[in-house]
Amino acid sequence: MKRLAFTLLSLSVSAALFAAEPTAPTIDPHRLSDEVKTLSSDAFEGRGPATEGETKTVEYMIAQFKAAGLQPGGDLKGGKREWTQAVPLLQSDIAGSPQLSFNVNGKVENLTQGKEIAVRSALDGSKAVAIKDAPLVFIGYGVKAPERNWDDFKGVDLHGKIAVVLINDPDFETGVGDFGGKAMTYYGRWTYKFEEAARQGAAGMLIVHETAPASYGWATVANSNTNTQFDIVRDHPSSVHTPVEAWIQRDVAVDLFKAAGLDFEALKKQAQTREFKPVELKGETFTADYKINSKVIVSHNIVGRIEGTKRPNETVIYSAHWDHLGVGAPDAKGDKIYNGAVDNATGTAALIEIARAFTSGPKPERSVVFLNVTAEEKGLLGSEYYAAKPLYPLATTVADINMDALDPHGPTRNFSISGNAKLDLLDELTDTAKKWSLTYSPDPKPEAGHFFRSDHFSFAKRGVPAISFESGDDWVDGGIAAGKAAADEYVAKHYHQPSDEWQANWPFTGMARDLQILYTLGYDLANSDTWPNWSKDSEFRAARDATAAQRSANK
Repeated sequence: MKRLAFTLLSLSVSAALFAAEPTAPTIDPHRLSDEVKTLSSDAFEGRGPATEGETKTVEYMIAQFKAAGLQPGGDLKGGKREWTQAVPLLQSDIAGSPQLSFNVNGKVENLTQGKEIAVRSALDGSKAVAIKDAPLVFIGYGVKAPERNWDDFKGVDLHGKIAVVLINDPDFETGVGDFGGKAMTYYGRWTYKFEEAARQGAAGMLIVHETAPASYGWATVANSNTNTQFDIVRDHPSSVHTPVEAWIQRDVAVDLFKAAGLDFEALKKQAQTREFKPVELKGETFTADYKINSKVIVSHNIVGRIEGTKRPNETVIYSAHWDHLGVGAPDAKGDKIYNGAVDNATGTAALIEIARAFTSGPKPERSVVFLNVTAEEKGLLGSEYYAAKPLYPLATTVADINMDALDPHGPTRNFSISGNAKLDLLDELTDTAKKWSLTYSPDPKPEAGHFFRSDHFSFAKRGVPAISFESGDDWVDGGIAAGKAAADEYVAKHYHQPSDEWQANWPFTGMARDLQILYTLGYDLANSDTWPNWSKDSEFRAARDATAAQRSANK
C-alpha cells in the first residue's frame, strides 16, 4: 500500500505562497482538476486493465499527449513509433481448493488455504503443481547479498526442497546492522525472497508471517495471495518464480520447528548473524496438489516523448500508473466502480501537465519520456514490463521520476518520497524543493518497505536512479497533526474503495506547486550531462555501475 498524505488549504493561502516562488512554467490547477475529474468518472469504469475502461483511458491520454505537443514514444511498427507499448500479462488462478499438507513425523496435517497458509497461484508457467513430501529447510531471512558479505544459503542444495524464511531484514528486530536498521532494504521484501528461491533452484518457499516485520496483518496476506495472480509474460518465468510461493502463519512455523526439535526464537536470533547456516526440519515434509488455470491478456503502457536536441539517446522518464481496480464488489451504498481519483488519476494528470510545461519552451538537450503505465495495482507490472523490455536503453536512462497518489488540496511545508533511499537524485530533488522553501521529510515508517511498492522500483532494481514523489504532511494551515488526520481518514475511508472520487472542493493548488518542483528537477537533468547514482552502500549501485561503459560510450 502506498503511503498517502493530503492537505486542505484555502486558495488565498496558496496565492500568498506562490507570490515569492522561483520562476517555473505555470501549472494550471483547474486543468489538473478537470483531468482528474474525467479520468475518475464512472464513464471510465475504474480504469481496469484489458477492459473498456482501458480503451477509454488510452484514447483520452493519447488525445491529451497530442494536444500537449508530444510525439509517440511507444512500440516501433513499420519504422514509426506508436502511442502505446503492448504489455502481455499472465493471469493465473488456482482451480478449486488446493490440497496442502505437512507431514510431521509420519502424521499428515492438512492446511486450509487462507487460514494456516496462503498459496499464490503459480506464475512459473506450470499448469499444475504436484509436490509430494518435499523436505523443509529453514534459510533464515533468505538473503544473498554479496556487497554486504551475507549469504543465508551457504551453498545448500534446495532442488526438490521447500525453503522456509523470515520476512523483512536480519536487523529489523535489533534496529542495527548491515541492512539499514529498521529501514527495509530490498532483501527484506517478500518479492525478493521468492525471486531468490527461484535463483537457488528451490521447489518452493514458505515465508513466515509476523505482523510487525511484515507491516500488515494476516488478513492482508490472505486476501492478496489467495486470489487471481498476475505477472508480465516472461521469456523464462521459472527464473524468478518457483512452483510454490506461499506464506504461513507464525504459530504454524513455531509448531513445525518444535516438532523438529528446534526453537523458533533461538533460530531467528541465529539468522540475524552472518554465521547462520541452513537448518533442515528433520522428519517434516510439504505436499501440494492443485491445477492452474492461466491465460494471457494484453494491456498497454501509454508513451509520449520529446526528442532531445543534443543527446537524444539519453532519457529522463516521468512515470505514473493509469490503472485502478475497475469494477468490483459494491460498497454499502451499492457503488461498484473503483474510480481511483487520487490513486492514480492525480499522477496521470500530472504527466499531462508536466508534458505541457516542457513543450511550452525550448526543447531539452536530452530526451524526455512520459510513461503512463498499466497494472500497477496488479504488482507494478506495466513498469516491470517496460524495465524488462525498455523502449529506450536503461543504461542511458538518466532517472525515473514517479508520481503516485498526489495531493489534490493545498500546499504544504514539506515533501517526501516512498520509502527511504540514498541516491543523488533525492539530493537534487531536495535542493530543488528548497527554492520553494520546502523541506524533505523522510518516511516515518521505513520498515514498511514503501520504496518497493510503487512503479519507480521496477527501474531502481535494475540500477536506474528512481524515486516516487509524495506530497507533504505538514499543512501550512493545521500543521502535521491535521495532515496526519487527513491521511488516516483517506486510508480508512477511501483508499482502494469506490469512494476515491473527484471532489469539487479540491483546489489542486498544492499539487500545481509540487509539479513545478518536479518539472524543474527533470528540466535540469534533461539539460545537463550529469548522471545521478546510488550511494556506494545501496543494493542498486552495482547494477548501475555495471552499465557505466555504455554511458561513457554515449558521450
